[in-house]
Amino acid sequence: MKKILLVLSALAIGFSAAAKLPAPSEEAKAKAAEAAAKTAHGNKVADFQLCKSREKVAAHYYKTNGKGKAAPTATPACVDPGAYKPAETAAAPAAAPAAAGAKPAAAPAKKG
Repeated sequence: MKKILLVLSALAIGFSAAAKLPAPSEEAKAKAAEAAAKTAHGNKVADFQLCKSREKVAAHYYKTNGKGKAAPTATPACVDPGAYKPAETAAAPAAAPAAAGAKPAAAPAKKG
């Protein structure tokens, strides 16, 4: 009985601590998006490599043992995803918001 109460109290403390975590900053969101993009590209590369190895194995099979067998079915060609290109990010905000409260200088009045 004591073990159950101990476990329940530990879970309650853990959940209350997790509920108080702050929202991620813009920088953390950008890093997470970049990591997701890298992972997606890595998956595309792995799919491409798997496709090429399957084609190689099938070609070897039909070359050595495939005589008299039915012709292989057509499959889509393997598409090379190319090199990873990181997403472009906004460099820095324009300097205009810094001078938002300042009035433009008035031109000197002409006397004449």
